[in-house]
Amino acid sequence: MTVTAASPALLHRVGERALDWLDTNRDRFRITPEDHVSGLALGERLKPVGELAVNTRVLFREGVAGSRQRERAGALLDFAWRELLDGGGVLAALQEQEPHTPVALEVYVPFHESGYRHPGLEEMLAVSRRTRSWAAVERPPNRQLALLSAERRIGLTPSGDFDEILRRTWLGQLPEPWSVQLHIAYDITHTVFHVTNWGEKPHAIPPDIADYLDRYLPAWLETWADLEHWDLLGELLVVDACLPRPGLDAEIWERYAAAQAPNGAMPIHRGMPEGDPGEVFDLLHHPTLVAAFASAMATSRALG
Repeated sequence: MTVTAASPALLHRVGERALDWLDTNRDRFRITPEDHVSGLALGERLKPVGELAVNTRVLFREGVAGSRQRERAGALLDFAWRELLDGGGVLAALQEQEPHTPVALEVYVPFHESGYRHPGLEEMLAVSRRTRSWAAVERPPNRQLALLSAERRIGLTPSGDFDEILRRTWLGQLPEPWSVQLHIAYDITHTVFHVTNWGEKPHAIPPDIADYLDRYLPAWLETWADLEHWDLLGELLVVDACLPRPGLDAEIWERYAAAQAPNGAMPIHRGMPEGDPGEVFDLLHHPTLVAAFASAMATSRALG
């Protein structure tokens, strides 16, 4: 069956609207004093900031932003570094509290790639990486890939064998496609993100894994579109754009775009939530970040 590709205009519009919402709500990404009480809680609050940095980095890398969008994305990235992370000081504090968690490193990497630096944090990371515990901490293969990818992107010698760990992930073992459940699907998406460096290197996906995804990803896209799980569907649309031969299915993208609110926010599942603005933001920031990411990647592939 021939799949009609979505128009670049539709793909771009989803990302432009998502970026508008993220910029409008940027103050809600702030780390509160309560978050600093526990290193683990702080790590969880930092992840959205790291995702924000990854999105702006991808937008610039793919070269699909218009002048207004580039200006807003650049200002948003600078705001995240200077205001949300206190110039990297928040990451240094987390690294001091939790020296063997990879969260500070993973959040730091996209900022580092964009030219931001915190020498003190880098010194602490160097000390932590000299310990046996850094590589010995038990993590699922998918999380190990995240750590190895972060090390590689920042120019450090990876603390494990990337290809060997890839083959221990769910996706790397090419299981029965009908066995995919929600949490497995999210693991699949992040495995692809780490292998391709967030879509930068589609041909880094081993041929057998790329063939497996070519065959079964369309069915997964249809399934989660029917279930109206927009957050996971957005991540799977990113996976599609990361493949050597992306589909960019127009019907799926039109259904995805229709779920986006006029203000640019994307719901997680079915319709938009209501209630306390802070709680609503916590429900919306991830799927909206995913929408911006999916748009940047798909638009680039459609125009390329």
